[in-house]
Amino acid sequence: MPSYDALADLPLTIEDYALDERSRSFGEFERITVTVALHGRGETGLGEDVNYDPEDQRAVLAAGPVLPLAGEWTLDGFSRHLATLDLFPARPPAYEAGVDYRRWAYESAAADLALRQAGRSLGDVLGREPRPLRFGVSLRLGDPPSSEPVLRRIAAYPGIRFKLDAEPCWDGAFVEALAETGAVDVVDFKGKYRGTPVDVPTDPELYRRCAEAFPEAWLEDPDLDDDGARAALAPHLDRVTWDAPIHSVDDVDALDHPPRCLNCKPSRFGSWQGLLRFYDTCEERGIALYGGGQSELGVGRGQIQLLAALFHPDGPNDVAPSGFDWEEFPEGLPSSPLDPAPSPTGFRRE
Repeated sequence: MPSYDALADLPLTIEDYALDERSRSFGEFERITVTVALHGRGETGLGEDVNYDPEDQRAVLAAGPVLPLAGEWTLDGFSRHLATLDLFPARPPAYEAGVDYRRWAYESAAADLALRQAGRSLGDVLGREPRPLRFGVSLRLGDPPSSEPVLRRIAAYPGIRFKLDAEPCWDGAFVEALAETGAVDVVDFKGKYRGTPVDVPTDPELYRRCAEAFPEAWLEDPDLDDDGARAALAPHLDRVTWDAPIHSVDDVDALDHPPRCLNCKPSRFGSWQGLLRFYDTCEERGIALYGGGQSELGVGRGQIQLLAALFHPDGPNDVAPSGFDWEEFPEGLPSSPLDPAPSPTGFRRE
């Protein structure tokens, strides 16, 4: 049975909803997310809008809870209703992907509420048992680059793993120093981002250095439209994995080479139907998965950790608990694998 069928008919009662701001400064980057809280029958369902544009977030907070969400629904009926609404009533989204990010916040909150009203957990309804979650830490290492953030975390948390954003400033000696740690699971080239704060120029020599120095690592989002980059990675195409281009099963079908592994960011899919169809398809085709984070500041982090624990707990999941990515990271953070600690009801970790 398709996984979505297990969720689609869950009854859902929404009486009203509220929006709440979370914020954090990442140096020059201001991160604002919006928590969606749906209320009904004495329960609250939560989701997190991970849109990256601060003005998009301020606009929806200023507008307040103006969407017509109250009513008696099934989860599928509510999802179809969401598809008819303008989720950016105050201003158009800065990025096209923002529509899916915001819709996922409401879909997440709706599932959390419906499951709580039913007295059931997500794993129970899907017939899956969450397992201990392997996770890694995602870092950028600056320009000029420094391996110190990696080495400090290894010293504090032996066994920690990494997903690192490669930069053209990484010369051969620096790449070799990182490789000597034996702790890098994924190298992210960010070659599919355009017009964003995280764009990275295409550098075929960087691709070649990383592919050769990290023979066991996944090579994420290279710019294979560039002839030099494609030539550099031609011997390593079985290790190429994708993140930014993957928003649906159709995007998987459109890839030039059938992938062995993909990065899954749930909010990119917008809806439960799209996400669960993707999970089912990858399982049928034998495509391995690992989860990706989006600098969540609230309930969304636990939700993506729970999904990873249910569907791909053994992948190099870029879903480390908050704190590992702080410049001055604290002591006593959870070790990998992470206890999934699902809430007895709803779509949340405890």
